[in-house]
Amino acid sequence: MTECTPVDNVLDQLLELLKLEKIEENIFRGNSQDLGFGNIFGGQVLGQALSAASQTVDDDRSAHSLHGYFMRPGDPKKPIVYDVDCIRDGKSFTTRRVVAIQKGRAIFSMAASFQIEEEGFEHQASPPDVPGPHEIKSEIEMALSVKDKIPLSIRDKILCVKPIEIRPVNPINPFSPTKEKPKRYVWFKTIHKMPDDFAVHRYLLAYASDFGLVATALYPHGHTFWERALQVASLDHSMWFHRDFRIDDWLLYVMESPSASKARGLSHGNIFTQDGRLVASTTQEGLIRYRGGKPL
Repeated sequence: MTECTPVDNVLDQLLELLKLEKIEENIFRGNSQDLGFGNIFGGQVLGQALSAASQTVDDDRSAHSLHGYFMRPGDPKKPIVYDVDCIRDGKSFTTRRVVAIQKGRAIFSMAASFQIEEEGFEHQASPPDVPGPHEIKSEIEMALSVKDKIPLSIRDKILCVKPIEIRPVNPINPFSPTKEKPKRYVWFKTIHKMPDDFAVHRYLLAYASDFGLVATALYPHGHTFWERALQVASLDHSMWFHRDFRIDDWLLYVMESPSASKARGLSHGNIFTQDGRLVASTTQEGLIRYRGGKPL
């Protein structure tokens, strides 16, 4: 394993990153992290924006949906300012609009809605029958098997222990991909116990929900974002929270891509607990620009 931040600190550092600093009424500032992509990881902006919005909402209301647009890449070496517009505080629902600003320009915008606790009809989709998290290897264990092919400039960031452990059920070799069905299954959870504040669990799940979603659209084409000829980036991201959950317990992320066209790929996701409860759903469209000739 390469040298990196001690394991005991990585989750605390991520929680501090998403916590944000309040610098004025409804204005927050967050630091950035460099995951080796060259740009800010989209999940970071999602999580921080939801954190900013949540801090302007009464404790009796929880986030039930968010819809965001990524407008500029963002610089991982500079902080981000989050400007929250308190659009509406109704009897049952609260609406917030958040703009993430860097270098005086908007890099991301998001609308989020919060709701009081209410009872209603119940039904849900069923999770697929896949191996459990204890039956498969972690993403880092898989990366170690191909570590010599990972560029030296980012090898330490890829092979370090992460605050969220990811265990892919049906992984592909990123350096020798084959054409597969556009479906991806991933188990994940934080490496340590989390606080009991469910708002924190929601914005940390928003952070994690960006991992691998757009990449699912590449599965049927036998390509991965590691290729120099590919430009892959999130364009927008929507998320719905259905039921309470803990992100320090194993969650199954079921991802599927129904379409890719016009240099864009669309992916949907459902997130289940180990006992089969559907706790969140996602939809994302991403840029998939191929510069290696006509895509096959």
